[in-house]
Amino acid sequence: MTNNISDKDRKDWNKFINSKEKILDKDFKNQEKKLFRTKSIDLHGYTLDDANRAIEELINKAYSENISKLIVVTGKGLHSDNEKDPYVSKELGILKYSVPEFIMNNKNLMKFINKISDANKEDGGSGAFYIYVKKKNKKK
Repeated sequence: MTNNISDKDRKDWNKFINSKEKILDKDFKNQEKKLFRTKSIDLHGYTLDDANRAIEELINKAYSENISKLIVVTGKGLHSDNEKDPYVSKELGILKYSVPEFIMNNKNLMKFINKISDANKEDGGSGAFYIYVKKKNKKK
């Protein structure tokens, strides 16, 4: 390696190391992601009524505590007893479909919710979903 550095390169280098400007870290993956205050609930083993009550309490509590993201694990319905009921499809898990429907049909809960979406694989995939909760309005 040689020490032959042009005057322009030396000047640019000194300007760079003396600069107070921050450099964007392109390797930092979460730079653009929002940080969420998150809570989760696992509804495995719950009856439909118990699950709906638990979800209602969780959403109300999350709103009052400014929790912005809820992870709701319902399971995929693979071990549900709905095959014993001739009026219920064997393909549909009871909690997997009924809990989101309960939420979307409850106007009081929907006042607190921005969005409901499918969960990523690392959070339960097709056996879970996200609820994004609105921020609580602060009274002045």
